[in-house]
Amino acid sequence: MHSDLRHLIHIQELDLAAERVRRRIAEIPDAMTALDARLAERAGDVEAVKTKIAANQAARREIEKDLAVVQGRLSKFKSQQMEVKTNKEYQTMQHEIQTAEQQVREHEDRLLERMEEQETLAAELKQVESALKAEQGEVNREKQAIQGERGELEKTLEQNTSERGGVAAQVTRQALDLFDSVAKHRKGIALSEARDGLCSQCHVRLRPQIFNEVRRNESLLQCDSCSRILYYVPTPAESAARP
Repeated sequence: MHSDLRHLIHIQELDLAAERVRRRIAEIPDAMTALDARLAERAGDVEAVKTKIAANQAARREIEKDLAVVQGRLSKFKSQQMEVKTNKEYQTMQHEIQTAEQQVREHEDRLLERMEEQETLAAELKQVESALKAEQGEVNREKQAIQGERGELEKTLEQNTSERGGVAAQVTRQALDLFDSVAKHRKGIALSEARDGLCSQCHVRLRPQIFNEVRRNESLLQCDSCSRILYYVPTPAESAARP
């Protein structure tokens, strides 16, 4: 195989590998943001329960305040009942007492409901706080893993760049300029394997004479359609048949 062609194939492999690494590095901020969102969701669950608890406590205070008012009124009615002089006044006062006692029972029932709700919310708070703590541990572990991966990716990219420079130094200036020019206009892919008489990148059929020349891998030939540099990978049978 032509020396420049062999090195350009290697450079293309390195460039594609580097692009995959760069894409993965570019995805890392989004991955970190997603982890923060997971944590924020769990923290939101905790805050939501705390808000319910605060509302419950406020409601209990209001009920207790109303209950105190009704109990005061009930106590007043009972005192006044001892002072009434007529049967009608007594019946009226008895009705007021019964009404107040009913209101006391209603307020006490409401207060009991709030107290039971408070117990349920306390258990729920404990559960969501535990879930938040577990999520924090998991997110921290995943972030550490991602940071470790980023370090390895950056190291790989640095090694790739160094290796590419060494390979590129072995390629003629003319061949490297051609490679760079085609890659610039073809989304980084400057080479294309010729397979079954076709350019494997643009899928246009090659002229038979060109395809036969490409199969020799002895010169830099370009696809008439996409301008990519063509190369041929011999089949196992062809490789075995060559001396």
